[in-house]
Amino acid sequence: MSEFDEARQDPEDAKPDLARRRFFGTAAAAAAVATMVPGLSILPASARSPDEPVTEDQRWGMLVDVNKCADGCTACVDACHEENGVTHHGRPTTDPYWIRKVKLRDRMTGREYGMPLLCQHCEKPPCVDVCPTGASFRRADGIVLVDKHICIGCRYCMMACPYKARSFIHEVTTDQKPHAPRGKGTVESCTFCVHRVDAGGDQQPACAEACQAEGHEALVFGDLRDPESRLYRLLTEISSRQLREDLALNTGVRYHGI
Repeated sequence: MSEFDEARQDPEDAKPDLARRRFFGTAAAAAAVATMVPGLSILPASARSPDEPVTEDQRWGMLVDVNKCADGCTACVDACHEENGVTHHGRPTTDPYWIRKVKLRDRMTGREYGMPLLCQHCEKPPCVDVCPTGASFRRADGIVLVDKHICIGCRYCMMACPYKARSFIHEVTTDQKPHAPRGKGTVESCTFCVHRVDAGGDQQPACAEACQAEGHEALVFGDLRDPESRLYRLLTEISSRQLREDLALNTGVRYHGI
């Protein structure tokens, strides 16, 4: 049994308040059907059509190979923000970032390297635990989202996130994408391009697609529970680790080369 299978969410614990999440469309509504049926059978991992409910049969994740992340390349960041309509205002301290490149330095060897940092889509997300309205939630397939309709902008989730992966929106948002609703006074973060995931097929987050288009292959997205997926196979072949493993959050994003 892999560590990704260690603690599948109890269907009753995952029961969502569906009324407040209608804007996430049929996938979220279908997830409710699944989670409201105690004893739901677990089927073998397989591709899900857009009409099928979100279930725990899949857990979406990503492998970041730091050794393949090119220094100075921001293709993943640019693609993410273009895909989701995230704009900047020339204020780096407050502009939103759904994914960002950070530089690390090994204190022993002095080696420096850059890597992308995004929401880690934790199995036990601290952001969800502290949200007073339920705006922060985790889907059955492991994707952690923010319901902008009920986010009150308290920013408790930002303080709770050990990865500083969430942003507060200080400015009026313009040029929004229909699939990525945003709003001033709310918090947002990486969604794994959930609109693409829910569309089914071979679509992957814009960041991973852009990285591959650049020929780097540093970001591999897939189903952590599907033995046939490239992500699953890579994780069984090479070493990887979680950021802040000491927190035991069982993150959906794993890193190789750190």
